[in-house]
Amino acid sequence: MAEERNLRLKISDISIVFGGLRAVSEFSCELYQGELVGLIGPNGAGKTTVFNMLSGVYMPTEGDISFWDRHGRAYQLGKIAPSRLNHIGISRTFQNIRLFNNLTVEDNVRIALHSGRRENPLDVLFRLPRFHIDEEHMAGRAEELLSLFKIDHKKHELARNLPYGEQRKLEIARALASNPILLLLDEPAAGMNPQETESLMRLISFIREKFNLTIFLIEHDMHLVMGICERLLVLDYGRTIAAGLPGEIRKDPAVIKAYLGEEALV
Repeated sequence: MAEERNLRLKISDISIVFGGLRAVSEFSCELYQGELVGLIGPNGAGKTTVFNMLSGVYMPTEGDISFWDRHGRAYQLGKIAPSRLNHIGISRTFQNIRLFNNLTVEDNVRIALHSGRRENPLDVLFRLPRFHIDEEHMAGRAEELLSLFKIDHKKHELARNLPYGEQRKLEIARALASNPILLLLDEPAAGMNPQETESLMRLISFIREKFNLTIFLIEHDMHLVMGICERLLVLDYGRTIAAGLPGEIRKDPAVIKAYLGEEALV
């Protein structure tokens, strides 16, 4: 069972080596139910590599990653195929948007809903009642999520035709469709203008409360990070150089040096 305070994710000294290069070194972190925690650092610091280890894209060379689902069952993430993560309650977005561009906005969300379908092949083949019940449920759920992100009026448009900010919203809506309890957001504000970023900040805070989510996010936009994250971890050259409250991180000399250079401390 997870420990007190509903521990959701425990990362213990994970490292990964690529051809002799230690991309991440002894990274540790704990996330508790309902927290919104940010992972920041300069380009190339190893942030997305950490997310790739959490989501099964890479296997850590060293260390362990433990996750507890909504029923308190424990999983070792390094031993679970990426295709199974949605089933245990983990979903993620990517730094580069990965939508099904030639499908409609609605179908992008419906695809993610398939993991929760209950019918069997015979129900589908013979169009039995359970098939129609599931179809109605999926349509209603897709409409609900798209409405939440205010893109339901574009549900019949191809995903590739959405403006960039709405494509970002669609990717998050699709991630929520699998009913996660841990949501990994990889640079959700990348490419957004200030107005879109403000809207995204409100949206992330809202969905955390509405869906009772634990959120771990990577972001370069310091306005967003400082505005919504409760705790921050800072990576530089694959190592954690600081961890704490946003106000503490903002003043940390090691963080200032990593972002602005040695001269910033003079």
